[in-house]
Amino acid sequence: MSRNAKIAAAALGIGLVLWLLTNFWIAVAVMVGLPAAAYLLLDPSQRRRLRRVGRRELGR
Repeated sequence: MSRNAKIAAAALGIGLVLWLLTNFWIAVAVMVGLPAAAYLLLDPSQRRRLRRVGRRELGR
């Protein structure tokens, strides 16, 4: 299992646990809000680097 697959499986598991323990909308807010907040905390140069790496992995 690749590293990204492990991360995706862990995120899915955490999301399901959050959904079962809390309200659906709270779980959605956490699952969407945490990655968005982490992205916004990056410096502009780090954001450019992240976008560049993401495009390269997509084969562009």
